[in-house]
Amino acid sequence: MTALRDIEVVVFDILGTLVDESGGLRAAIRAALPTPSDDASVSALLTVWQQHHEREQHRIEQGRRAYANTATLDAEAAQQVADRAGLTDPATISRLATAGRRLPPWPDSVAGLERLTRHYPVLGLSNASRTTLLRLNAHAGLRWHQALSAEAASAYKPAPEVYQLAIDAAGCPPQRVLMVAAHAWDLRGAQAQGMRTAYVRRPVGDPPTSSDRFDWEFNGLSELVSALTEK
Repeated sequence: MTALRDIEVVVFDILGTLVDESGGLRAAIRAALPTPSDDASVSALLTVWQQHHEREQHRIEQGRRAYANTATLDAEAAQQVADRAGLTDPATISRLATAGRRLPPWPDSVAGLERLTRHYPVLGLSNASRTTLLRLNAHAGLRWHQALSAEAASAYKPAPEVYQLAIDAAGCPPQRVLMVAAHAWDLRGAQAQGMRTAYVRRPVGDPPTSSDRFDWEFNGLSELVSALTEK
């Protein structure tokens, strides 16, 4: 197994791993509603949004829909939420559709990336569209040496061609590239392409199962950065 000292490039998932995607979307939905709503109602609308993304990305993966980037899927999801909630104001719906550009970083993300970029080339690899990723990075204050959108591959993770974007950009063997994510499904995809894997625990995400064998697991970004920089 590759040791941490052999890692040359670090690649981060962004949505859910470095920014609180569900929390940010929940806040945006709550702000769009014309009257105060209870948590259960907001959660139900968030589920509408998330299920639309999951369903449409799955259709794209199966070839039942042509590729559409997340900006398109966000606009569709926002309209579905609006229809369910009875929202009719175009400006409110339009702002909701761009909520993915304004997701808050987890408390350790900005400082952790800042520290790590002094020691390693660091890439972001996200399913977010190019424009969404640009605005999100600026809003959250995430520092990268390069941020890659799956839009360049016209696919969504865990499609192999998305991870290949990062491997090609790294310019080194995949076993020297570390993929970091809070989602086991994402790490499985990277692992299948020969990348090393590190799971970072977040309040929400997709934790490893008993059958997963990732290279490393950390309780937070600070723990991972310390392991990489103090080895």
